[in-house]
Amino acid sequence: MAGPVTVAGARERARKTVEKNRREWAAYGDDPEAVLDIPLRPPTERAVLIDSRAASEWADSWRRVQGEHIQLSWTQRNWPSAGRQELPERLTLRTADAIARFAGRDTHRQWVGLRDRAAALRERFGEGEDLLATIQRRGGAIDRLTESDFRLLREVLGWLQQHPASGYRLRQVPIPGMHTKWLGAHHALVESLFAAITGEAGLGLVPSPETLRIRILDPTMRPGGLADIAAPIDELATLSIEPAVVVVCENLESVLALPAWGDVVAIHGGGYAVPVHRLPWALSARILYWGDLDADGFAILHRLRSNGVTATSVLMDERTLLAHRELWVPDPQGVVVRSLPTLTDAEQAALGRIGAEGGVRLEQERLPWPMVLEALRVAAS
Repeated sequence: MAGPVTVAGARERARKTVEKNRREWAAYGDDPEAVLDIPLRPPTERAVLIDSRAASEWADSWRRVQGEHIQLSWTQRNWPSAGRQELPERLTLRTADAIARFAGRDTHRQWVGLRDRAAALRERFGEGEDLLATIQRRGGAIDRLTESDFRLLREVLGWLQQHPASGYRLRQVPIPGMHTKWLGAHHALVESLFAAITGEAGLGLVPSPETLRIRILDPTMRPGGLADIAAPIDELATLSIEPAVVVVCENLESVLALPAWGDVVAIHGGGYAVPVHRLPWALSARILYWGDLDADGFAILHRLRSNGVTATSVLMDERTLLAHRELWVPDPQGVVVRSLPTLTDAEQAALGRIGAEGGVRLEQERLPWPMVLEALRVAAS
């Protein structure tokens, strides 16, 4: 049976309770119904007889923390051998503030900071259910803002609310003290809160066009002689080219390293976006995907196929992985292995081996270049 609950143990339980619930408490206000009730499991008569000094010090430690923010219930025991003892039996903390205060100075400071920020958002933008739910869901992001960034957040939301269809670009929003990249850096948080406040899906701003970089490896296919093109995807989609093969590379350096090659266009995959499905001329070609041998590389391949693109992977197999062990580096994400439905059995086996080896990464640029070119040419034929 567990022994008596110490003050330190109860404070740790209070800290965990605050960490688990503080976003909800902050979103909906300092809820007077928030209660933490901890049975303290006072020592038995036998324990008192074995070590009366420890039992006395335990009871005294609880006497020292009594105050207006906590409620201690005491019990009196009249034991035949140990005599009359007055012992704390139960700790009750009512309200979120009381729980956080008992947990310790740092926990209370963090709680108060988030509580006050949530209250400021409710005061300025109302207490609609969507807003409260969003504050709860995005509480971590709100909490991590500096004081100046939180001030800018409120000012930006207020300006957007007053100008719901400004037609401005992202960097044109005229908020004093806001640098041009601030809204881009905090776009997800602003957009989720703005949607909760107004019900609008966007910010009323003109988005920057999505761009993509391609290299037309066939010299006879280049429009106006242009080989290396970075342009909005919608504009690239209108190119009058008919490649037989499209090579999609995860990393830009691999795209830039490819040599002149008849009937072939190379595309920088653009991470998880992989917008190949928006290029009609690419969909009519044979599509090869060459990415890093790591969890992200296979996830990007899965995303590409999930968008309806029929793609053949190149050098993304267990044999290639194991043959170049000396080139492995640890994956910063650690072991991330998922079952991705669009992967072939061989690809899934390679992903499984990556996980079995502790989460490794074989970057595509590190593979021997003559081997890479030969593998691409065989896959393209």
